[in-house]
Amino acid sequence: MALEAFEFKQFSVAHDRCAMKVGTDAVLLGAWASVDHRPNAILDIGAGSGILALMLAQRSAAELIDALEIDASAYEQCVANFEQSPWGDRLFCYHASLEEYTEEIEDKYDLIVSNPPFYTNPFHTQNDARNRARFEHAMPFKHLIASVDKLLFDDGQFCVIVPYSAEKTFCSLAKEQGLFCHNILYVRGEKQGEIKRCLMAFSFENRQTDRQEMYLEDGRHSYSEAYKSMTKEFYLKF
Repeated sequence: MALEAFEFKQFSVAHDRCAMKVGTDAVLLGAWASVDHRPNAILDIGAGSGILALMLAQRSAAELIDALEIDASAYEQCVANFEQSPWGDRLFCYHASLEEYTEEIEDKYDLIVSNPPFYTNPFHTQNDARNRARFEHAMPFKHLIASVDKLLFDDGQFCVIVPYSAEKTFCSLAKEQGLFCHNILYVRGEKQGEIKRCLMAFSFENRQTDRQEMYLEDGRHSYSEAYKSMTKEFYLKF
């Protein structure tokens, strides 16, 4: 059986042993997360196949890029993807839970990224509290944000992608930890479609939020210029 892998311009990602396959969300976040502040140490929380860490290795000169993955199969595949990449000497994956890692690690990071799993079933009850609980069961916002608060340098940045419906909850919880959203990109599937995702950048500096929008397709399999421009350094077809 052939190994299931996703080919990019400078590296490939095997993901047949990962619950979270390489998808648009990860590629968007990996291409969008700012490296303008020249991060030297980067952490990917919930690495899966390692796609985010690999994209940031291509985009930055960071000397240390760590990844964290709790699932054993995904961890092993992430390690293999790192070793087979051009940046194997800068990439390292830890097999641990976020709580364990946060308690044990003493290092801090200039940039932390996460494409966390979230509840995707469109069914919602009339009980807002229950809806929030169902979301937080799949993606524990509080745990993620509390860990970022501990692991991020004072002048560092945290970038994450969440469903549009989770934007306000996530920002509110982050604010409680002293993390403020300074950049949001709202993503629609098509130009007239609903907003599906939010890419958000946080820091400890409380400043005005820059809000932008983009859409992925002009029509079926016809990608928007904004999407092609953002991901052209990665996708073979662009």
